[in-house]
Amino acid sequence: EKMAELSLKEAALIVGVVAACYWNSLFCGFVFDDVSAILDNKDLHPSTPLKNLFQNDFWGTPMSEERSHKSYRPLTVLTFRLNYLFSELNAVSYHFLNLVFHAVVCVVFLKVCKLFLDNRSSVIASLLFAVHPIHTEAVTGVVGRAELLSSIFFLAAFLSYTKSKGPDNTIVWTPIAVTVVLVAVATLCKEQGITVVGICCVYEVFIAQGYTLPVLLDTALQILRGKGSIPFSMLQTLLKLIVLMFSTLLLVVVRVQVIQSQLPVFTRFDNPAAVSPSPARQLTFNYLLPVNAWLLLNPSELCCDWTMGTIPLVESLLDVRNIATLTFFCFLGSLIVFSLRYPGDSSKTVLMALCLIVLPFIPASNLFFPVGFVVAERVLYVPSMGFCILVAHGWKKLSNKSMLRKISWVCLAAVLLTHALKTLHRNWDWESEYTLFMSALKVNKNNAKLWNNVGHALENEKNFERALQFFIQATQVQPDDIGAHMNVGRTYKNLNKTKEAEESYLIAKSLMPQIIPGKKYAARVAPNHLNVYINLANLIRANESRLEEADQLYRQAISMRPDFKQAYISRGELLLKMNKPLKAKEAYLRALELDRTNADLWYNLAIVYIELKDPTEALKNFNRALELNPTHKLALFNSALLMQESGDALLRPEAKQRLLHYVKEEPQDANGYFNLGMLAMDDKKDTEAEAWMKKAIRLQPNFRSALFNLALLYSQTAKELLALPVLEDLLKYYPDHTKGLILKGDILMNQKKDIVGAKACFEKILELDPNNVQGKHNLCVVYFEERDLIKAEKCLVETLALAPHEEYIQRHLNIVRSKIASLSTTEQSSLPADGTASAGEKKKSFQNLKEVKTKEKTTQTTVDNDKGHSKSKKQAEKNNMDKVTPKKSTKEIKDIEEKRVAALKRLEEIERILNGE
Repeated sequence: EKMAELSLKEAALIVGVVAACYWNSLFCGFVFDDVSAILDNKDLHPSTPLKNLFQNDFWGTPMSEERSHKSYRPLTVLTFRLNYLFSELNAVSYHFLNLVFHAVVCVVFLKVCKLFLDNRSSVIASLLFAVHPIHTEAVTGVVGRAELLSSIFFLAAFLSYTKSKGPDNTIVWTPIAVTVVLVAVATLCKEQGITVVGICCVYEVFIAQGYTLPVLLDTALQILRGKGSIPFSMLQTLLKLIVLMFSTLLLVVVRVQVIQSQLPVFTRFDNPAAVSPSPARQLTFNYLLPVNAWLLLNPSELCCDWTMGTIPLVESLLDVRNIATLTFFCFLGSLIVFSLRYPGDSSKTVLMALCLIVLPFIPASNLFFPVGFVVAERVLYVPSMGFCILVAHGWKKLSNKSMLRKISWVCLAAVLLTHALKTLHRNWDWESEYTLFMSALKVNKNNAKLWNNVGHALENEKNFERALQFFIQATQVQPDDIGAHMNVGRTYKNLNKTKEAEESYLIAKSLMPQIIPGKKYAARVAPNHLNVYINLANLIRANESRLEEADQLYRQAISMRPDFKQAYISRGELLLKMNKPLKAKEAYLRALELDRTNADLWYNLAIVYIELKDPTEALKNFNRALELNPTHKLALFNSALLMQESGDALLRPEAKQRLLHYVKEEPQDANGYFNLGMLAMDDKKDTEAEAWMKKAIRLQPNFRSALFNLALLYSQTAKELLALPVLEDLLKYYPDHTKGLILKGDILMNQKKDIVGAKACFEKILELDPNNVQGKHNLCVVYFEERDLIKAEKCLVETLALAPHEEYIQRHLNIVRSKIASLSTTEQSSLPADGTASAGEKKKSFQNLKEVKTKEKTTQTTVDNDKGHSKSKKQAEKNNMDKVTPKKSTKEIKDIEEKRVAALKRLEEIERILNGE
């Protein structure tokens, strides 16, 4: 059959109309299902092996896992990955590609229309398809790309098949082989692609061969009565159909293998009718057919989510909505009878239109297996092609009548214009999650999921008070919605209302299936609902007296699903908090059995080994985490700290590299720069250390350890006067910083000769800690400088009582006493200005003063369990703490010894002066 050619003008018109209707989709973000399929899907990242795309579902979950939706669309995910490669998570490129694909579908559809309609009607059908508002979900929602890609190959497969009939009704096998390949590709984009085989079969029998149903029945009867044989042309047709069916069967077998013969698990909230008893289930599923037809006829009220209570169940034969079902089936039946009984072009056109409407819709119809939605506008993308052909065909019939010609043109123009404007307006609803779900609530207020999702959108903007109102409304619309109660609990927690949060979590927990011995829970409990145990445990474990209770909740979650990885992770954190590192290690090892590719788990195990005082194993596990995720920030930071603390100079270059990588990932975190400064101090690179410390202080002006260590660095490199303003800043933020006060007093005493200022520093130290030996000794030196020997003596006696084993205090006391005794004969000598932290003690104090800033070793959590209907990653909190320098290396101990020897020589010098030698 000769295929009508496409003109460039027609194609340009269609593409122009698509661009005019969808240009504003480029300004939309990632919303609704895009979050799971794009933002949270690791399969998009270049670091993920390509083979994972063929092992995981559309959302990045392994097909083997029970929580998988079993939607296998690797080629669609591949296009997302290409987007990510060029623009990462810039939504514009994703929306632009969708727009291009929709334009391609419209042009290919025009080519298909020309097989059954005249030129003008074909253009009208294609224009109606291009502007129909029902397509906004498929085109403007990024995940709708599965429909667009599948449709391109679906139509291409059909066009290829139409070329399989050669002259004199011979079979041309090449187009059939191409069709089979294109069907496989369409199915790898979205499952419904396989339905094109049914359309090809109908086309072959009723269009290509020109049979009608009466002719087929008559031939069959003749053969059965033995009055005739099967005509050769019919045998050829049968052969083509057998090849098509066999290849389809092969595809179905492969697809069943891929989903591992398991159907996805959906909850009663996703599709209430699927779990309803008869006749409610059948009546509701049949009523959904006219609902979908009405959306095609009148797409004025569109909604992104039709689950839960959107369409109340049809529970009785007396329900008035059954009239709509009856009317729909009567109309559909009359069209089928007309198209199959009568020969002629009109019936052929109607038949192909019906095939395009009915066959691609069958997988979403709930007739053969339950699906995870009630109505979904995007699945009407291909069925709407048949609808557009029917409308264009009907319009042609009307416009051929002279009386109706003008009115038919006016009506057509009105329909195209209103649809185009509705599409343009509808695109703006997809701009953000808030706009999308608020637009849905205008159409439908009985869907708890919509209230929840508006709440999530507000929650993401940190507007917890308003989010709470929407979550509470969700619990009122659907009182048994576990997720809604979890959302209320989480929001109360964010508002620091722990009592109310616990109450909400307990309500959610009470709605969970009760424990029945020997019953498998996995199939009965939605994985995200099990998070109620995690959330409640996380809430109550903040109370030290309820840690055992929290552990019991984690164990309960594990008993309900032994493969619930998050329960092991959270329990491991709790056991660490309970000071049970060995049990924590067991929990993490169990979680690693379930997922060895989780970098956070290896990181957490490293933290356990640190608690178990096994730094070698800890470092190995940090390294495993970094092999899996080279940008794992906490692993980079804490492994660098571990190397730094080991005192092994050979590990310092690698520690530095990791810290440099960390500051590249977290350029606003002062801790990274501070620790680079500490490494430089260890390597005696004073200028580099100064630069890193200054950078840390610029980012965090009140960074206690950075301020102190910079001042210490200046004092150790004979830049004491530069240290003073830094110490002033430190003491402005932390007036009680003892070491800062000692250092400041020392500099004032020795460099500025400001005895009054130094005295104030040391007195302040003794106010804070009357037993501070260093501060008290230095105050004694101040009294000596003030020539108050009696007070100096009394002070040294008190200091010696605090530290009776410190030999230098005893010697200084002896010197002061000998001065008092020889006062009448010898002119008073002065204690050298260097005497604040006298001799070796001062030098040693520098070593002890050096503060190391580290992050509290916090375990990393993979999932934000609090989300009732969504998932996201929770970064472990990073706390800082001051810490005395850890265990020293041999080289550092040698350095200290050298300084101590030098200090003792200095002590002898001071004592000679004190003795007036």
